[in-house]
Amino acid sequence: MGCTNCSYDSNGTPKGCGDKGHCSSGSCNKRNTYDWINTLELDDPMEFNMVEVSFKKGSRKEFFIKKDHLQCDTGDMVLVESSSGYDVGRVSLSGDLVRLQMKKKRVGEDRVTLSIIRRANERDLEKLEEARSLEKQAMVQARAISRSLGLDMKVGDVEFQGDKRKATFYYTADGRVDFRELVRSYAKEFKVKIEMRQIGARQESARIGGIGACGRELCCSTWLSDFKSVSTTAARYQNISINQTKLSGQCGRLKCCLNYELDSYVDALEDFPRKADHIKTKKGRASLIKTNIFKGLLFYSYDDPMLRGPMVALSKQRVKDIQAMNKSGEYPEDLLDVEAMLKQEQEKSAKVEFADVTGDIELPETKRRRKGNNKNKRKGKPDSRKPQGDRPKSKAKGTASTSKGAKPKPTSPKRDNGSEGAKSEAGKKKSPQRNNRNKKRKSNNTNNDKGGSPKPDAKS
Repeated sequence: MGCTNCSYDSNGTPKGCGDKGHCSSGSCNKRNTYDWINTLELDDPMEFNMVEVSFKKGSRKEFFIKKDHLQCDTGDMVLVESSSGYDVGRVSLSGDLVRLQMKKKRVGEDRVTLSIIRRANERDLEKLEEARSLEKQAMVQARAISRSLGLDMKVGDVEFQGDKRKATFYYTADGRVDFRELVRSYAKEFKVKIEMRQIGARQESARIGGIGACGRELCCSTWLSDFKSVSTTAARYQNISINQTKLSGQCGRLKCCLNYELDSYVDALEDFPRKADHIKTKKGRASLIKTNIFKGLLFYSYDDPMLRGPMVALSKQRVKDIQAMNKSGEYPEDLLDVEAMLKQEQEKSAKVEFADVTGDIELPETKRRRKGNNKNKRKGKPDSRKPQGDRPKSKAKGTASTSKGAKPKPTSPKRDNGSEGAKSEAGKKKSPQRNNRNKKRKSNNTNNDKGGSPKPDAKS
């Protein structure tokens, strides 16, 4: 299984997604299909009586007739008829989608002759697992036998039938191979019925699978069912360098993805000027260096080595105008049309207008708190933000304002807590002589309150 999130249980059903072999990633089976009608669980009274069965995880798909008494849905393992014995496969499509698939692959209903026998049981699945386990060793032995016989061929894959009575060997070769002696050696070695089937290099890659240069699984092994011819013309249309190693896939042929975007490139190239490899100006002849198809630009450079410099990008219309001038015998001054460029710039500048949004957008006012305001208030310092004339004059409790020349009245020893703190901090900055004077004055004031006469100050 290609999906790393899934694993098989004993019944052969993937455990990871539980979608009966039809993983949502599309990598459990090769060339997987999604039966969206079956997921709706609708009863169809006019159900189509044919189903599509895939073998070896989608490596091979065939159509079989579904009888009326059989009950098998998409994802069920069934036993089907074969040319010799029976085979075991998984129903990949049922209902009306089978009719569309047959129309796509151009398979008529009259060409389908084999039918489904019954649903597979545990013994049938065990036998199928035994047959699948023999395939790898059989391919190694088949390659050794073909090499010993000197045949120019390569055995790419081996597929055993569900009943182990038949083995199909898929090989690739450049020409016809006489494998009559090889078939006898294979029958003697493997003791089963041998069928040799020649396939191309692309079919071999589809059966084996792998990872492409893009990092994804090969298109031929996941969803691509029909192979179209690819030529180097598709690479030239897309301006891809003709490098055989880069353009080849794992099968050795040109990559199928070169055709995916070819129609878009062909439609874009219809408006490009024809025979525009060289154009002439008064400065000299210019040659086409490269082309940007989807942007509509052509890059030119002068042939004169004295004028050779950076490439000039011209539009498709500009190249057509220069070609028309050259055809009439006229030559432009330069590759670029300077007047047209100035006109375009003026038009662009005229179109640019600025809207006046004054008064339409108002930003909210933000109040910023300055650091240190609370600290100044605690210390009793005036706020520096207020002007000096607006500051109110603070009066301490118990004191009165005195006029000039009047003696100060004695105050009570009681002080306000706030004023004491302010004076104490202010007194720290005074000189020690002034502190002594304040102490003496306080002592005199206390004596006057008690009735004693004040003592004269010797220094006053």
